[in-house]
Amino acid sequence: MTLILLKTKRFADERGWFSETWSRDRLAAVGIVNDFCQDNHSYSRHAGTLRGIHFQRPPFAQAKLVRCIRGRIFDIAVDLRRESPTFGRWIGVTLDENEGNQLLIPAGYGHAFLTLESDCEISYKVDNPYAATADGGVSWNDDDIAVDWPEGAWTGDGPVLSTKDAVLPGLSGIDFSFAYDGRPMTLTEIVL
Repeated sequence: MTLILLKTKRFADERGWFSETWSRDRLAAVGIVNDFCQDNHSYSRHAGTLRGIHFQRPPFAQAKLVRCIRGRIFDIAVDLRRESPTFGRWIGVTLDENEGNQLLIPAGYGHAFLTLESDCEISYKVDNPYAATADGGVSWNDDDIAVDWPEGAWTGDGPVLSTKDAVLPGLSGIDFSFAYDGRPMTLTEIVL
């Protein structure tokens, strides 16, 4: 499966707007059939906060449907399927509260986001519950991946990181095995 940027319609009037952010039937009609089992909500106080690059190993690998409900973030996915011709490559998109777009990241990809302003909230669905024994991550600044983080997104020497994220290994130092489905990483846009 590829990355999918879901552009949801907003219906606005003088009161504000309404948007349908998830519908099993509408998503199934465009080939998205993940059985989401958990919603997560993340708050980041400071601009320049980076969370990731995270993943869960099989059999607990997770697909994620990510949206920024407050603020603005740079959201990335890294192909971690060793057999893929796009292994180790990344794709990033900006998600914000104004557009309300969502990024579907399939299992087999690492995920990270960087807050581009203060007081960001991110909501995301996962199709497998968290399992501490399957938890893994890759360093945000690994040269083998070479993410082009937005210029000026943090002050000082680097982003605000958790203790855990500050010591994640590089891609070459990680043991994982994600199945390759024959489709290299691409980004597809779908308007719902």
